[in-house]
Amino acid sequence: MSEPLELEAGASAPGADLRGAGAPRGRGAWGTLRDALVGSEHQDFTEGSIGRAIFVLAVPMVLEMLMESLFGIVNAFWVSRLGQDALAAVGLTESLLTFIFAVAMGLSMATTATVARRIGEKNPEAAAHAAAQAILLGVFVSVAVGAVGFVYADDLLSMMGAEPGVIAVGAGYPRIIFGTNVVIMLLFLNNAIFRGAGDATIAMRALWLGNIINLVLDPCLIFGWGPFPEMGVTGSAVATTVGRGAAVLYQFAVLGSGLGRVRIKGWQLRPDFAAMWKLARISLGGTFQFLVATASWVVIVRVVAYSGSAAVAGYTVAIRILIVALLPSWGMSNAAATLVGQNLGAGKPERAERAVWLTGLANMAFLALVTVVTLLFAEEMTGLFAKEPEVVRYGVDCLRYISYGYVFYAWGMVLVQSFNGAGDTWTPTLINIACFWVLEIPLAYALAMFAGMGAQGVFLAITISESTLAVAGFFAFRRGRWKTQKV
Repeated sequence: MSEPLELEAGASAPGADLRGAGAPRGRGAWGTLRDALVGSEHQDFTEGSIGRAIFVLAVPMVLEMLMESLFGIVNAFWVSRLGQDALAAVGLTESLLTFIFAVAMGLSMATTATVARRIGEKNPEAAAHAAAQAILLGVFVSVAVGAVGFVYADDLLSMMGAEPGVIAVGAGYPRIIFGTNVVIMLLFLNNAIFRGAGDATIAMRALWLGNIINLVLDPCLIFGWGPFPEMGVTGSAVATTVGRGAAVLYQFAVLGSGLGRVRIKGWQLRPDFAAMWKLARISLGGTFQFLVATASWVVIVRVVAYSGSAAVAGYTVAIRILIVALLPSWGMSNAAATLVGQNLGAGKPERAERAVWLTGLANMAFLALVTVVTLLFAEEMTGLFAKEPEVVRYGVDCLRYISYGYVFYAWGMVLVQSFNGAGDTWTPTLINIACFWVLEIPLAYALAMFAGMGAQGVFLAITISESTLAVAGFFAFRRGRWKTQKV
């Protein structure tokens, strides 16, 4: 992938001296790692070593994502001890939350892009204003959705096909989760503010705090340990909400104190509907982007199901392994989004582009290593989660088929997040529609049903469509329209 570096006027090749006058000098490897884990208010991501900036941003972003996924893992672990009805209530509620997550993701993309642009312009007051308006917009949306979810929790579970036993045992779970969904929204948005500002370690620490509290409270409130009441599956919702709520309080303490790069003052929380509309307009693309991708995966599972329950189980296991393997790649991709936004704000589009190419190359090298490991140890990895030979066989096939496209995925992930970091959320949305709905789903069905490949045809279709997404993203990125995106 050296061609874009050679053809782009003013671009530097990977490994070139990208250090500028404003970069910290003499930090060394340990100093860089410390800055990544502890934070450094002196780091200016529009100057200095791009490689160092990627590392300092990516490490805490990876740990942040790991902590976010831990909420669901811990809840599922303890709730599973209550029986299948309780676990079903949690699973159905998580499915219902897809809409909230989609809105939160879309608004977070818009917030990160806007805050990063203002920070790059060296205008922290404007960044704080945009952050405050994003928070207000998120609260307005959450209150409306939460009221519906709280009042109609039973009906929503029934609509999702829940049996009476599931509703009787688990209706309290969605009622609490939906009624307090504002903490989910704020957790997403505040961390988006920190990422856009370059304060990725603060976002990481917020989720560490929330997870520690959830880890302690979850079993206590579910089973009534010690002085705590026994609340069953509802206790899991309360523990999660308290943990996330504590993380949000920590975030607000930082935002209000000026300990980070963005400080929100009380007067900035007055509604500015023009600014809100601007954020909403950008976030619509991000919301659809998330929904398009999520909905396509639901359809893909349905096509896999034609090959039987063992195929679905193997596919599920493989996807869980893939998600863990790709966490570092998502961290690097999010780092690219921050660097693009800040450097566009600083009037340095060439540096923004160099950051994307360098991040893509680093991600490609990482996923090339992951490909080798996956191909060699796919059976052992699948065997950690499944024992039935047929399930293991399907899981191994899925891992190996999908891993063949890892080098392409490396670029696709980085390029999509770079568009988002520039505030261009519609280009990746259109690419998602073309690659997932126009290509992937019809191809998966054709290979599985008409070509007689079964689930293996679906796995191959995923590899082809994700690789096509990377190629489409490459050509769209090369056109350079993202450099002139107004945010």
